[in-house]
Amino acid sequence: MSNQDKFAGKAKEVTGKATGDRELEDEGERQHAKGKFKEKVDDAKDTAKGAVESAKDSLSSDDER
Repeated sequence: MSNQDKFAGKAKEVTGKATGDRELEDEGERQHAKGKFKEKVDDAKDTAKGAVESAKDSLSSDDER
């Protein structure tokens, strides 16, 4: 969903600039920023999930020794 927000927001932003519609441009900027924020949150979740899995694997291999 974050990519959809990023791309739709950028499209609105560009359309707003091209047509002189400042409200649409602002809406696009906000939506684009929201998409970028969601992407960063998703990346952080993936990083945390990877760290947890790595820790689990490390603990499992320690138990096997």
